[in-house]
Amino acid sequence: MSQKKVSVKQLDINSIGSWPRKFQIGFCVLVSLVLFGLMWWLLTSDKGTELEGLEGKETELRAKFEKDQGRAANLGPLKQQLVQMEQQLQQMLRQLPSKTEMPDLITDISQTALATGIRNELFQPEAETLKEFYAEKPIKLEMVGTYHQFGAFVSGVASLPRVVIMTMHNISLKPANASKDPLASLRPGGSLRLAGTVKTYRYLDEQEVAEQERLAAEAEKADKSKKKKKKPKASDGEGT
Repeated sequence: MSQKKVSVKQLDINSIGSWPRKFQIGFCVLVSLVLFGLMWWLLTSDKGTELEGLEGKETELRAKFEKDQGRAANLGPLKQQLVQMEQQLQQMLRQLPSKTEMPDLITDISQTALATGIRNELFQPEAETLKEFYAEKPIKLEMVGTYHQFGAFVSGVASLPRVVIMTMHNISLKPANASKDPLASLRPGGSLRLAGTVKTYRYLDEQEVAEQERLAAEAEKADKSKKKKKKPKASDGEGT
């Protein structure tokens, strides 16, 4: 007897056990494929976005690595350049007066003013202020002279043996006899009154530099301790 051929339309989904074997195998394969596809979609659908994010992060990290690699390659020359700059700074500072030379320098500045014919009505050195690498010395002054005399004074200070840097603060330049004759300073040889504060500078010796570094370290430590004390603490829960 020949087997009766069964078409797909004749299959009853409620009685899979009575299906011919080849249809049962085909159905199982089809179900397995559907389940596998569904699981693959559920497990990998969110991975696409994650993969794009990781690819973007990889690009960012690669760019950062290349940038850091370039910096690392230039680290040696940069360190050498920094050493050279520090040496140049020390050489420039050494051109300023020393602590022992400062009194003589102040005297030289005053004598230079007198030598040009300027009248020193006030020349009062103030207490110096120590900075990280140098010290500044304020000098309150009040001088009377002509334009040409003040020009000669500046030129004379510039020609002193030591490098002299003078900065002016709150300086005023007015006619010496403005109340009597406002146009006096405009005439040849008219007198002017220069008043205010100038600052000159000297370099710190090794002991002073070490002391400044110690004070800076202590100040930084105290600042960190102060910030740490101000840091808010977690409040405990209140009982009911």
